[in-house]
Amino acid sequence: MKISLKNSLQSALCIAALTGCTALSGAENPSAASQAEMVAASKVTQNDAAMACLSERAKNLLAVMSVEEKIGQLHQAAGGRSKNLNSKLTPEELDKVRRGEIGSYLHVAGAKELGELQKVAIEESTHGIPLLFAMDVVHGYKTIFPVPLGMASTWEPAMWESASKIAAEESTASGLHWTFAPMVDIARDPRWGRIVEGAGADPYLGSVMAVAQVKGFQGNDLAAGNTMLATTKHLGVYGAPTGGRDYGTSDVSERTVHEIYMPPFYAANAAGSGSYMTAFNDIAGIPTTANEELVDGVLREDWGFCGMIVSDWNAIDELRNHGIAADRPHAAALALKAGVDMDMTSEVYKNDLAEAIKRDPSLMADLDLAAGRIITIKEKLGLFDNAMAYHDEAREASQLLTPANRAEARKAAQMAAVLLKNDNNALPLSTEPQRVLVAGALAQDALTQLGSWRARGDVNDVVNIIDGLKNNAPEGIEIDYVVGADPYNDDVSGLSDLTEKAANADRILLVLGEHFDLSGEARSRSDLEIPPSQQAMLQAAIDTGKPVSVILVTGRALAIPEVDAGADAILNIWMGGIETGNAVADLVYGKVSPAGRLPISFPHKTGQAPFTYSENPGGRPADPDITKDTNRFMDLPITPLYAFGHGLSYSSFEYSDLSAASNQVTADGSIELSVQVTNTGDVAADEVVQLYMRDKLSFVARPKLELRGFKRISLEPNQTANVTFTLSPQQAAVYKSRNNWAVESGELEFFIGHSAQDLTSSQTIEITTSAKSKIPAAAIETKVSVSK
Repeated sequence: MKISLKNSLQSALCIAALTGCTALSGAENPSAASQAEMVAASKVTQNDAAMACLSERAKNLLAVMSVEEKIGQLHQAAGGRSKNLNSKLTPEELDKVRRGEIGSYLHVAGAKELGELQKVAIEESTHGIPLLFAMDVVHGYKTIFPVPLGMASTWEPAMWESASKIAAEESTASGLHWTFAPMVDIARDPRWGRIVEGAGADPYLGSVMAVAQVKGFQGNDLAAGNTMLATTKHLGVYGAPTGGRDYGTSDVSERTVHEIYMPPFYAANAAGSGSYMTAFNDIAGIPTTANEELVDGVLREDWGFCGMIVSDWNAIDELRNHGIAADRPHAAALALKAGVDMDMTSEVYKNDLAEAIKRDPSLMADLDLAAGRIITIKEKLGLFDNAMAYHDEAREASQLLTPANRAEARKAAQMAAVLLKNDNNALPLSTEPQRVLVAGALAQDALTQLGSWRARGDVNDVVNIIDGLKNNAPEGIEIDYVVGADPYNDDVSGLSDLTEKAANADRILLVLGEHFDLSGEARSRSDLEIPPSQQAMLQAAIDTGKPVSVILVTGRALAIPEVDAGADAILNIWMGGIETGNAVADLVYGKVSPAGRLPISFPHKTGQAPFTYSENPGGRPADPDITKDTNRFMDLPITPLYAFGHGLSYSSFEYSDLSAASNQVTADGSIELSVQVTNTGDVAADEVVQLYMRDKLSFVARPKLELRGFKRISLEPNQTANVTFTLSPQQAAVYKSRNNWAVESGELEFFIGHSAQDLTSSQTIEITTSAKSKIPAAAIETKVSVSK
């Protein structure tokens, strides 16, 4: 059906334009009778999903564009480098724009600079088709928020939606239309450096956070001028490379692909994501940039995606390295057939697609659809009608890094922090007069707090940790500082200063962890321990005999048993963005109680990774008794150091038993579960209420637990909230085959609690009938209501 659609679309466009389609195909001009037949066939396809995705403007333009101009729309050029924007926008580039050879630029920014470029496109090119300007705006543009793994730790989708909205407003004020975010790759192996860019290990949490970002970036109207096109990436299973090595093969089962890795992509599509990006890697030997079943099949045909798909950087040319493309024209053909519309930087479409079409004339239909989708997206962004709305220099000057934006970044950094340990209420610091020694080069490292993919973030705008602690210190608390050891090298010569100054201190705040360049793309690590210099600093601090609390800086889950053993408190702040220092002060001094929760577990040792709470139990489930032969490491506990969902508070919370409105429902009914949560401490604080599910009996082994709902709530001391979760039995559906999910009759057990490892009560619900579903179970969001 898809082939006939493409052929009939090609015929209709060729006839309407009487352009050079036949010259490329080598076919003779059709007779009047055959023309009538082809026109009739094209009318039959008007209601087809692919045809419906193209705007009338796009169809009209395709009818008059040359093959070369269509190919030009498929080419995204680098207008600069990530750290040197606009550096390639030479006079020669302007000539390419005039000739219609470029559809989009990335690594560009600036209302004035891009306005001049856009003016050339709309006034001097043959058809006046505007350009798309893009950048990796991942966790902020000028106002940088915590890294995405930190944002996921808020367990508050409204915060991520707000952060994405601010990023869109700032980006569009600087001339941009398109961001390459959100990254929704599920990642369970923290050796993979790019885990920092996603929402962690869980498909349900990842789906909810994907929706929040798409809504934040795109708003309700893409043409509004302050909203931008989201790119959900990286379609496929990019987050599960073998051994955690970036770009590597992901050899996972079909069920795992659809139950674990695809739900966030489905959820983003349901939320209206305007574009997707394919992944670098292959899945069981098929690179996703050439995976027609996944891209054109699952995403477009099954899910009804109408937007645009872009390759990752140079990925089309790299099909040759995968060993499936003989040459560049072959690579172009494979990607285009798969449904990849735009080629990011490799110039394979630009230089080699025409040759590919000569070899296989049926590719003309794919070219028309790809160019049509790109033009349609440009129209949805309002670029044909008001392209210069993005190039208001006064707006750019007034909307970047505003006080309100900084305040929201500070709040996000507060919410993202996870209190991993807090023996004897070591934090917050007592308000009694005391001398506190802050140690560690990371305390003054502003660059690391910007994290990876920092867009236009500037170190000069960052409040670092030591400045935040000094500037916000309550009366009576004296802050001293020593560099100690630098995480960028093995220099530990400063540890003698730490020992000397600690003699006059009442306690030590040790800032340690990873610097920014150990996390991110191509930053996979074989060892999850903190760098040697940081371990030496920890030991030096412990050897002073003074109480040691740790502020942990990281872009991934780490194996830190020695930190857990030696510190009385550990506050994980990830890489917190431009307001890190102020947020850390708010937490350390007790102005705010931490309530972040881990989106991935922390292992005891590197060898325990990947570890997830939701793995299948196996025939011999892990048992703490080492004398039994069970699914475990002999030299480690059967649990992680810190579990998925873990996070402490300065307060305490008591849960009632989980209750159900009914213990029996049909497959088309709804499940309603409620719990009362009371703040039993003496400070106002947030709690993240977590709901987990276990399918007790199925035709295939099911996970030990699956997250199926959560809600971050704020409670005053002694205040109680009633939290109600409303679910569909479809959220327990099991994948059977493509587009075919089974809701089985039988018992589901639901658990409520503080984390995947700290559950307080449960309820059993019986599904009395069976049904079919087409929706990935983890992509369905649970409705949560709160009454106080």
